[in-house]
Amino acid sequence: MARRQGRGSSRPVNRNCIAQPPPCAPSILMVRASLLFIASSAFAIAVAILICLSATARAQVSIDDVHVAPRVEPSKGGGTDNMEPSLKTHTKPMKVDVNLVLVSVTITDPMNRLVTGLDKENFTVFENKEPQELRTFSSEDAPVSIGVIFDMSGSMSSKIERAREAVIEFFKTANPQDEFFLIAFADKPEEVSDFTSSVEDIQSKLVYTVPKGRTALLDAIYLGISKMRQAKYTKKALLIISDGGDNHSRYTEGEIKSLVKEADTLIYAIGIYDHYFPTEEERLGPALLSEITELTGGRAFTIDNPNDLADVATKIGIELRNQYVLGYRPKNPGHDGKWRKIKVKLLPPKGLPPLRVYAKTGYYAPSE
Repeated sequence: MARRQGRGSSRPVNRNCIAQPPPCAPSILMVRASLLFIASSAFAIAVAILICLSATARAQVSIDDVHVAPRVEPSKGGGTDNMEPSLKTHTKPMKVDVNLVLVSVTITDPMNRLVTGLDKENFTVFENKEPQELRTFSSEDAPVSIGVIFDMSGSMSSKIERAREAVIEFFKTANPQDEFFLIAFADKPEEVSDFTSSVEDIQSKLVYTVPKGRTALLDAIYLGISKMRQAKYTKKALLIISDGGDNHSRYTEGEIKSLVKEADTLIYAIGIYDHYFPTEEERLGPALLSEITELTGGRAFTIDNPNDLADVATKIGIELRNQYVLGYRPKNPGHDGKWRKIKVKLLPPKGLPPLRVYAKTGYYAPSE
């Protein structure tokens, strides 16, 4: 082995060898490039994670996430201090395909019993008072997307067990393809269960609901309609189980009525009322539920005995399975975005008593 030369050696030194790093040692440029690549990769991963989290957050429906345009009332000083949330229901209404309008119809007799077995010839549909030609007619049991709006306010404490039983009986009428979600409400509504085909899943979550607080019924209806935008099936329905009127909602009765007119969703309600109404809100409760449900073609059932809850819930479930669905193409094909009134008239076979027709009152045509 060669002996290392001392400082005083006259032997020439190969400076090229000293200046060059060993073959396996990275250059400073390579180090910088590696660091830059690592930093870029970390940034890309962080951006991807943020996008995923944002998408997940948007997929969840919450009463606090609704698109609400604030209603501004100028203060006396000309400012905008007095602001409260308001529902702009006519900004982006839910409209049906104007090429084919579908109308779910329920027929009952004077004893409030379902009437089945009618034919296409027994129905006439009017749009804005003009008769329409029926193109489709069905009375088959089609899969339904169903949302249960369950009152968990403090006044439900003595009725809660019966109310849970009513939900269970209602689900017994479902078919295997149906999907459900559950919203419980008191001071504010909360999504307890996302869409699922498992009845057992919703039943298990109902057990842990505890009655307390006030009654934000209108907010719960809003959340239910918003959730229905994720529904899988064309036929959609909400079932409300409550014991009184609203006394704690952000949205008004007028706003919710406008919303349900725009939504293609049947609404049914079971109102559990005492023999007397301790508050003004509870006194107005039956009329409120009746008006909202009838706008959609659904119905409100009023009971004063919680023991009747299960029977009424079963009746509603059977009714959903035995509706007539009428389809027509409007003679007015214009995309004007206007409200079009619907009226279904019945031409019953001879010998039947007076029958009652339940159907939605209209729809908003597309605007484009």
